[in-house]
Amino acid sequence: MRFLSFSVDGMPSYGVVTSKGVHDLGLRYGTVFPDLRSFLEAQATGLMARLKMPGETDYKLSEIEHDPVIGNPGKIICVGANYVAHREEMGRPEIGHPTLFTRFADTLIGHRAGMVKPNVSDRFDYEGELAVIIGQHCRNVPETDAMSVIAGVSCFNDGSIRDWQRHSSQFTAGKNFPGTGALGPEMVTLDELGDLGPLKLETKLNGQVVQSTTLDMMIFGIAASIAYISAFTPLAPGDIIATGTPGGVGDKRNPPLFMKVGDTVEVVIDKVGHLINPVVAEDEE
Repeated sequence: MRFLSFSVDGMPSYGVVTSKGVHDLGLRYGTVFPDLRSFLEAQATGLMARLKMPGETDYKLSEIEHDPVIGNPGKIICVGANYVAHREEMGRPEIGHPTLFTRFADTLIGHRAGMVKPNVSDRFDYEGELAVIIGQHCRNVPETDAMSVIAGVSCFNDGSIRDWQRHSSQFTAGKNFPGTGALGPEMVTLDELGDLGPLKLETKLNGQVVQSTTLDMMIFGIAASIAYISAFTPLAPGDIIATGTPGGVGDKRNPPLFMKVGDTVEVVIDKVGHLINPVVAEDEE
């Protein structure tokens, strides 16, 4: 099943994408579960039964505006340098555990929304990734059970302000400018995808493929990352784990290739989705 968050005439909601359009769950359950995060919470705690694919639709996809699939996650935890090619191009050594940093929820935007290039930097870089959305309350999850706590996956663009990222040994500043993290278009449940490993991930800038990999090339796989992260912090429905970007980032090209106002950036993952965002100036957001 494919879930999404959206707005119509400025009114936010969430729903399910069908072959005919969008089935509005917010219209039916919004007074009790106002957003997709609370809907996932209700499913996790047994307040809401698992859905069957709805037959009724309320909107065409062309009639909605996509919001971030989860607009209010309790936690966004990102795995850095999680593909060998990216680790090597960034000059980072091999280590025995995931490199982690956090994002803030107010950095997220949806499909086709503008990724905001900050005025303070011209080093705005793309990072196409798979995002994992948690569907259960969990802690100390064994790697063998980790895939069972996932609600679904989505496309993510971890837009990075490279000079600010290097102001200190921590990535926080360069990863948390408003409007720099694109998430969507949809959250796809694992039963629709089969084995994730062979799925291709590509990032395109103005139509040119700038990153390409398959998901099985991660250094720390999805299950390993969930097990590691849940060992030190509880996870909850709606939490997001961004699983890392492959090699080919603009910062390490010769010459460097940074996103600029007027560009279009895309993250495409087989079966998962096609996330498209224009790049806009900070004063245009």
